[in-house]
Parts: sequence; C-alpha cells; structure tokens
Amino acid sequence: MFKSLPFTPRVVKATEQRLNAIYAASNLGLKGDALALAAGMLPTEYRQLCQFDPMAEMAAQKGKADNELQAARRLNEASEGGDAKASLAILQHCHGWTSKTEISVDVYQKISVLTALEEARARVIEGQAVEVEIEDKQPRKQMIHVEPNATAGL
Repeated sequence: MFKSLPFTPRVVKATEQRLNAIYAASNLGLKGDALALAAGMLPTEYRQLCQFDPMAEMAAQKGKADNELQAARRLNEASEGGDAKASLAILQHCHGWTSKTEISVDVYQKISVLTALEEARARVIEGQAVEVEIEDKQPRKQMIHVEPNATAGL
C-alpha cells in the first residue's frame, strides 16, 4: 500500500534579505554549495535562484569583488609602509613578475652521433706544443695556438 506524503515546494525568491545573505557569504570567500548553505538555502535552491534571477549571482560577484578590493587595499598599504613581502607579492601576483634567478630553458633538439662528432672536429683548435721558459727557469710544456703562417718566428 502506498501512502502519499504531503509535499509543499519551497518558493525561493531573491528578497533583499536573501541577497544580503548571499553577499555576506561571498564576501567571506565562500563559493558554490558552501555559499548556498551559509546563506540559508539548499544548494539546488541557490542554483535555481541564480538561473531565474540574475541579481542573486550579481550579489555573489559583488561580495567576492568587495572582498578582493579590501584585501588589495590592505596589501598596498603594507607595501607602502615598507613591507618587502607585500611588495613582492604585488609584483608576482598582480604584475606577473619573476625574479631573475628563475631561468627556464627548454631546448628540444635531436643530434645524431655522427653529426656531433663532425661538429666537434670542426671546433677543435689545432695547437702545437712548445717549451716556454717561465720565471722559475723550469721548462714546461704548454699548448699555445699557432697560426699556420706564424711558425717562422718561433
């Protein structure tokens, strides 16, 4: 046997009180289901309200924007007061600055063994070993670069 359950759907309207509750929850940084529950609604009710009345979503966006504005003002005040960490945070997160110690080099190149050997041979400096006297009068061998036509002077 089936018993009927009395069901009365809750009517959700964007009243001033409800919009203020959405704004306050969003201003605290809450989003989605947490925002809905903090504003006194079920998550499904909040989503329906946002679909049917754009003022509900506007209240959430306004609360988030006011919170970001307040945080940005405090960060700027700290930076102007001489806080180096606040200044660095502003540079990194607002202006996309990175310090010069961070270097990322991406080189993708395929070199065959034969090509590498040919390039190495081309870079080899031909030298000649000659004995050179240094201040302590001990002969030592030292590699120096000698031009092909300059050997007559040695």
